[in-house]
Amino acid sequence: MFYRVKTVTPKDNFILSVLFTDGVKTEYDIKPLFDKWEVFNDLKTIPGLYQQVKVDAGGFGISWNDNIDLASEELRLNGAVVYTELNINKSKVI
Repeated sequence: MFYRVKTVTPKDNFILSVLFTDGVKTEYDIKPLFDKWEVFNDLKTIPGLYQQVKVDAGGFGISWNDNIDLASEELRLNGAVVYTELNINKSKVI
């Protein structure tokens, strides 16, 4: 299955809030990537870079620049689900 990102918002402590086109919202912690991939350390050391995150064309990922990006599948499968549109609709019915 393909997941498409609708919006991404950088939060404090290197947590990304990611809303997908199907209504699922996750929070993705990028801190573990600092030890895994050296290039992600630029998000800590280059002032303002972390806040420049944007959704890639088509929504199949996000990026900060030509060297730092994440696929939508990574964000969805390894992010913590905050809510889904289905849950919101259920709460309106009750």
